[in-house]
Amino acid sequence: MPKSKRDKKISLTRTTKKGPTLKKQLVEEIQKCIESYARAFVFSVQNMRNNKLKDVREEWKQSRFFFGKNKVMAIALGTTKEKEVQPNIHNLANTLHGQCGLLFTNKDKDEVLSWFENFSEQDFARSGCKVKRTITLPAGPMEQFVHSMEPQLRQLGLPTALKKGVVILTKEYTVCKEGDILNPEQARILKYLGEQMADFKMTVRAFWSNDGSFVKVAPDLDASDVPLPSDDDDLEDEN
Repeated sequence: MPKSKRDKKISLTRTTKKGPTLKKQLVEEIQKCIESYARAFVFSVQNMRNNKLKDVREEWKQSRFFFGKNKVMAIALGTTKEKEVQPNIHNLANTLHGQCGLLFTNKDKDEVLSWFENFSEQDFARSGCKVKRTITLPAGPMEQFVHSMEPQLRQLGLPTALKKGVVILTKEYTVCKEGDILNPEQARILKYLGEQMADFKMTVRAFWSNDGSFVKVAPDLDASDVPLPSDDDDLEDEN
């Protein structure tokens, strides 16, 4: 009987670590963009959604977006005046805190700032989001749901029953109250109800121009007290 290929043993000692390589590639790509584009913007992101970010990239396809470890992106820019790759760009590195990214573009700064200020898209809130408004469901038929959904709704905590193939809410039920923090069950119910409470928004924090100017637009609301790394450390692979 031939030996099964599933029994083939693979030595893990032959695998290669890609961490340092990918980080160095990110640094190189960012530094190429510094030379190729007139302006660089640091922006923060609220309620990150990959599908919506994909649409943003498509709209700005003549520009470049980067998301990666903040420390690595900071190293690419230069974390101090002595190590910066262009005059004053180290100031931009110091604004890389929290959930944020880099945008490189040749568009006019006023056009960029205006677009970001006006851009906002609604989406379904996830667990941990703050509730914007109270949602209370009246007792009675829930005709938006097919009968097969009733067990799932009941499992999420809704007082439901199935009567003659119709999902019934047996009593008034408050899904969430304004100011509460959503738990996973509440977030799932709101999604089933089609209630969108999250805003996918990108806010410019600061920008740098290739004439050496740097402008801080918004405060570092989630800045860390941890100092930025030297150029020698964070490019090493993490254990």
